[in-house]
Amino acid sequence: MSKFFGRFKKEEIPVVEEQGPVWEDRIFWVETLQKIALPVLMNLKKDSLRKNMIVESNSPEGEKFAYLEAFARVFNGIAPWLELGPDESEEGRLREKYIDLTIKAISIAVNPKKNDYILFTEPKQSLVDMALFAQGLLRSKNQIWLNLPIDVQAKVIEELKNTRIIAPYENHWLLYTSIIEAALLEFTGECDMERLVYAVHKFRDEWYIGDAIYADGPEFTKNYYNSFIIHPMLNDILMVMRKYGLADGEFLDIQLMRSSRLASQLERYISPEGTFPVIGKSISYRTGVFHTLSQVALLRILPRNIEVSQVRSALTKVLRNIFEGNQNFTNGGWLLLGFNGHQVDIAENDINTGSLYICCSIFLALGLDSNDPFWSNEFAEWTSLKAWNGHVTNSDQSIDF
Repeated sequence: MSKFFGRFKKEEIPVVEEQGPVWEDRIFWVETLQKIALPVLMNLKKDSLRKNMIVESNSPEGEKFAYLEAFARVFNGIAPWLELGPDESEEGRLREKYIDLTIKAISIAVNPKKNDYILFTEPKQSLVDMALFAQGLLRSKNQIWLNLPIDVQAKVIEELKNTRIIAPYENHWLLYTSIIEAALLEFTGECDMERLVYAVHKFRDEWYIGDAIYADGPEFTKNYYNSFIIHPMLNDILMVMRKYGLADGEFLDIQLMRSSRLASQLERYISPEGTFPVIGKSISYRTGVFHTLSQVALLRILPRNIEVSQVRSALTKVLRNIFEGNQNFTNGGWLLLGFNGHQVDIAENDINTGSLYICCSIFLALGLDSNDPFWSNEFAEWTSLKAWNGHVTNSDQSIDF
């Protein structure tokens, strides 16, 4: 009997990832960044974003804020790359062009006389993307904020302060008010302290569930919002608070350890084939799922049992799956509503074409110089690839702080 069944036993074949030269990964990331970001930035610079951007939405309100969403989310994700500044390399010269492009785009976006005047406050949705824009400014202070013309800086500060009329929901929206106040503190030296610290107190004292996971308000639902918004904003807010000697900034050390743990979970979610679970709301944000993983790599706080190159290798595989082809783009280069193709039904009613550009948050690790081990170390198997190939794999370890 054993011989009979043995005839039908499948030979076990490990998953083997083809390995090109290590420098090809960064080139592909930068090319993908351009593929997604250039239509938004170039059209905004030319004051033609409203005219040319193709907008899809399941809600009639979607188009109203789609243009602000597209720009703020692109800028939020590419800001650390811009912050590297120009240099004599081919990529450095390209960054110089994108820095100039971004500065000119912001100048258009805050000018009420322009067709693409999109950086304005109007309850409530504008709070979300004014916050993401403010976070982008914090991430690129030297190359973007300090190079904006004085009158543009003044208009940006005015619009950020105007968001104070908006009452956030009692969930991750509290972080939007907080990150805006953190930006105002950084750029003006003053802020509304209550709006700055309230979100930190809520997430630190009431909404932490354990093992790096926060509830998104009083109720817990399973989704990727810990990575989309919660951890990245808490990290950036607390770094400003620590810089200015505020007492609540002491929470930063614990928060960064929690983010490091969440990053390890996200790395394990990536299958040997470079896919990940399609769960929770806002899954049409695509690679935005890995915002925290990329930020943790940027901050160089990955757990010691995770090689930086295995994170790069895993994220590169994810990026290739979703953006190497054109299944997620219109003929004009705009993102399509969906996850991996045109899938309108997968997007919630509050999501429009502009919302999708939060996928750019995966690019945070491009803020590491090309000589950083994240980019220069050779290909390494990520956790699930090791495990399914039968190679030595560390056990998963939770945290209790």
